[in-house]
Amino acid sequence: MTPFGKHVDRTLADLVGEAVRAALADAQLGPDAIDAVFFGNSADGLLNGQESIRGQVALKAIGLGGPPVYNVENACASGATAVQLAWQFVRGGAARCALVIGCEKMFTADKTAAMRAVEACCDIAEIAEVKAQALAAGSQGSIFMDFYARKAQRYFQQHGGSEQHLAMIAAKNHRAGSINPWAQSRTPRSVEEVLASRSIADPIRLLMCAPVSDGACALILADAAWARAQGLTGPVIRSAALGTDDFTDRDSQMAWICQRAYTMAGLRPDSLDVAEVHDATAAGELFEYESLGLAAPGRGWTLLDEGVVMPGGRCPVNPSGGLIARGHPLGATGVAQVIELSLQLSGRAGDRQVKGARVGVAQCAGGQSAFARTTGAAAMSCIVLES
Repeated sequence: MTPFGKHVDRTLADLVGEAVRAALADAQLGPDAIDAVFFGNSADGLLNGQESIRGQVALKAIGLGGPPVYNVENACASGATAVQLAWQFVRGGAARCALVIGCEKMFTADKTAAMRAVEACCDIAEIAEVKAQALAAGSQGSIFMDFYARKAQRYFQQHGGSEQHLAMIAAKNHRAGSINPWAQSRTPRSVEEVLASRSIADPIRLLMCAPVSDGACALILADAAWARAQGLTGPVIRSAALGTDDFTDRDSQMAWICQRAYTMAGLRPDSLDVAEVHDATAAGELFEYESLGLAAPGRGWTLLDEGVVMPGGRCPVNPSGGLIARGHPLGATGVAQVIELSLQLSGRAGDRQVKGARVGVAQCAGGQSAFARTTGAAAMSCIVLES
């Protein structure tokens, strides 16, 4: 990985080159070992004008040419989708060794461009209607934060929990980010500091939200027999499930996708030792506790009180700092989650190591295909790894 953050003086190709070279060096492989490339990126066309052959252009600068390049665009789940496609490609025998890249360059001279790119991950006709309604109602914030805020309010009214639990999630992730050398936000924050930060849309506060980010990451997926012949070791992807909005309820659909991944892997939610989840806001992480099956519906907030998802708990969540602290370069996030789990399951995570971690899950979601009608996401991913 590159450090995530604001890299105004660097190009996307520069960031990708750093990540790819590091991945090849870590595996002690040369570029000629790569049989296929899967390039996850969501917004470079809108933000920097490069369309169609984003991966080929980014890799040209480091001289990696020849293998097929599959450009993958699937909102915030672009990187996770690239991982799943590469996994299927290798399992199917089409490649012995695949390179997966996730990247985004979101800081541009136009400070509003990043938000427009995020909004383009939705049905643009619907989002225009929703924005008009929000403005008419007096909302001046992000419609995404309004969405999370309304959903959190309903959740607390129906099931219990409070803004305090969101602050606990954010503080946990900021502390984790402070010991992650690749994280964008490296300052630990207390629950009190989170609650004192600026209100975005009640009960969502500034320090509960993921920032705009630049960054790139790369990982290598290899056929097990070929990897052993090369002297390579590492965790195994046991399953990867991908789905989309079924126009009913996002949470039940995400839970179904996670259960599908567990079934494919022959595992249960209580098998998990560590999880990386899509915390675009702290509320998002809270909801995913239940989608992952770590808690029954409506009981996710109890995991915080019981310490289950905290450092040292039964299943720590987002030891990387998550999107809140590590940062959220849209197309890079899913790959970054799998990299973190790979480090955790290999015992290579340093100060943030989850003791004895053997099974991990990465959950990612992206886009809104029916923003005005449902809570559905356009892309939902669950990837299970085992050491």
